[in-house]
Amino acid sequence: CPPCFRPSLLAPPRARTRRWSLGGPASDMAEVTEAELDSVRERLAAVRGRVPADRTLVAVSKLKPAELMVCAYEAGQRDFGENYVQELVDKGPRLPADARLHFIGHLQTNKVKLLLSEPRLCCVHTVDSLKLAAELQKRAAALRPGQAPLAVMAQVNTSGEVSKGGCAPAECVALCEGIRASCPALRLTGLMCIGKYSAAEGGSAADFETLRRCRSEAAAALGEEEGALHLSMGMSHDFEEAIAAGATHVRVGSTIFGARPPKPPPAAQPPEGQPPP
Repeated sequence: CPPCFRPSLLAPPRARTRRWSLGGPASDMAEVTEAELDSVRERLAAVRGRVPADRTLVAVSKLKPAELMVCAYEAGQRDFGENYVQELVDKGPRLPADARLHFIGHLQTNKVKLLLSEPRLCCVHTVDSLKLAAELQKRAAALRPGQAPLAVMAQVNTSGEVSKGGCAPAECVALCEGIRASCPALRLTGLMCIGKYSAAEGGSAADFETLRRCRSEAAAALGEEEGALHLSMGMSHDFEEAIAAGATHVRVGSTIFGARPPKPPPAAQPPEGQPPP
C-alpha cells in the first residue's frame, strides 16, 4: 500500500502572524505578519539613525493599523503623527499614556472638540487661521482645565499651492501674534510647512528657506530668539534635506511604515430630497 500524504504536509509554510489586542473591540483586532513587524522595526531603526538626537522624529502612521504603531512604540518610538482626526482618536487609546500624538492634517473647526478629547494629543502642527486658533483655545480651556497649554504651530503655505493648507507667508507674523495674545490655553511652539513633493515641482529648498524667514520675522515680532520657535518641515522624501535646513521636527511615514493604501472614497450621497439607503 503506497504511503498516504496529507496535502497540508506538502504545502509551503504560511507566514507567522500575531493577533494583537490593543484595547479596542474584537472587530478592531488585526493580524499582521512577523515580516511586517520586522520591517517596521528595521525601517524605524534606519530612519532614527539618520535623525540627530536633538531633533524630533514624528512617525506618521496615516492609514496604517494601530498594530504597527504599537510595534514602533515597543521599539522606542514615542512621537506619532496623524492626518485625520477620527484616526487619531481611534488609535490613541491603543497606545500607552506616555505616547505623544501630533496632529498634522487639515483641521476643521467642527472637529476640534473631538480631537482634544484624546489626552495623548501633544501638538497641533496645522493652525492656519485665528478662527481655528480661537476654537482650539475655547475647547482646550473647557476640556483641559488646569493642564499645561496645548502646543500648537502656525502652518505656512510656503509654496502658494492651493492644494495645501496654511496662511500666506505675509500673514504669518499676525497669526503668531494673535495666538500669543489671545489664546492662553495654547502655547505657540513653532511653524510648520509642507514642501514640494518632487524635484520636478522645484524641490523643497525654497519652502524651507521661506519658513526660516517666517520664523525670523515672527521671533522678532514676539521678542524671542529664533531658536525658541521650532520648525516642523520635511517628510519621507526630503527629511534629511529639511534637517540640514534647520528642521527641529520631521514627519516621516511611508519610509517607516511602508507604502500607504489609497484612502477609501467617500460614500455615495443620495440625490437631494431622498433619504439615505
